[in-house]
Amino acid sequence: MSAVNNQRIWSTGFTIIFVINVIINFAQYMMITLVPKFAQYLGASAVVIGVVTGTFAITALAVRPLVGPATLRLRSQWLLAGTLLILMTAFILYSSANSVTGLFVARLLHGTGMGFLAPVTLSLASQALPAERMAQGIGVFSLGQAVATAIGPSTGLWLLGVIGYRGTFLTSGALIVIAFLMTWALSPAPPPARAGSTSFSWRSVIAPEAVVPAIVIFFLAGAYSGINAFIVLLGESVGVADIGTFFTAYALTIVISRPLAGGISDRHGLAVVIVPGMVVFGLAFVVISQAHSLAMFLVAGVFSALGYGICQPAVQTWCLISVEPTRRGIASNTNYIGVDLAYLVMPVVAGAIVSRLRDAGASVASAYQIMYLSLIVPVAIGMVVFLAYGRRSLSHQTNNPNDRSSS
Repeated sequence: MSAVNNQRIWSTGFTIIFVINVIINFAQYMMITLVPKFAQYLGASAVVIGVVTGTFAITALAVRPLVGPATLRLRSQWLLAGTLLILMTAFILYSSANSVTGLFVARLLHGTGMGFLAPVTLSLASQALPAERMAQGIGVFSLGQAVATAIGPSTGLWLLGVIGYRGTFLTSGALIVIAFLMTWALSPAPPPARAGSTSFSWRSVIAPEAVVPAIVIFFLAGAYSGINAFIVLLGESVGVADIGTFFTAYALTIVISRPLAGGISDRHGLAVVIVPGMVVFGLAFVVISQAHSLAMFLVAGVFSALGYGICQPAVQTWCLISVEPTRRGIASNTNYIGVDLAYLVMPVVAGAIVSRLRDAGASVASAYQIMYLSLIVPVAIGMVVFLAYGRRSLSHQTNNPNDRSSS
């Protein structure tokens, strides 16, 4: 245990990529609640709002086959800088969109950038972390997203009232510019090793060892995507103001709980936090489906953080430790294929549920509440997959010292 404690997380390289991640996520979360509102403002129905929200996953998935090979051939810093240039362009397109079609185009380009962004930043973070503190380090790294979640949505909604949709989108784009400039502060990494075959194959896109965790994260992220897509609209339908504080409660809980959960995972195994996290995440949807006050939404935010907020980095760590260090970029890519598919499919399904209920005569509030209750189903499926296959996989990695040391 002392060996684990002596390994330092906050190296210079990790600190820089952590700050970059905070800035990028703040820009993302400033606008994450604005996209469905902007789509509604442009005249979109609930189904179309779900389609627009999940559209970025189309191009994110389309570029995934390029991400793994790119991590084997190009320096990660170059990939990150190029990705941020794509995101800058997407934010400019958001600000100039005058129709749902224009918003759709911006989301497609946004997805192209996101297809590269998450695997590259996660890979850079893992490269800067000691293997003995990987779970805790990934948990700390993901706090960048938590900090952004705490203040991003509320800031975005506040800016919307001050400078409008276009000004807020451009402000988010300016933050991406700052992150782009910071990439040059990263220490140059050695060129990727070219030993052996680097020709394109499915193994350069997907790590077979990471498929089961990717399936688990598909169901968990799918359920969470329903929160991102419709929580603001649910809050408005039940007359709750300041719904952006849901994300604040979510993030503050993560800031406290995630480092503790990471430390527990490093010492006692990932299953110790994943299973309870799934149970609590399911309870979050029960609370959301019954929420009629800000207090209930805040409780749901806390439950979501103790559920998905803890499971997400644990499953990411599971992906990373399942392969040798040189294939972590591919393992990370596999993880995010699951996330992309979730964000492509589930918002559309959730929106279709709402529209079907509205057609059947349900009120707006009731339609959203029933939809949120139904999102317990993907959480339950994710738990079944983990209990059936995940614990055995993690047990093999823990009991095989070669697997663990090589990661």
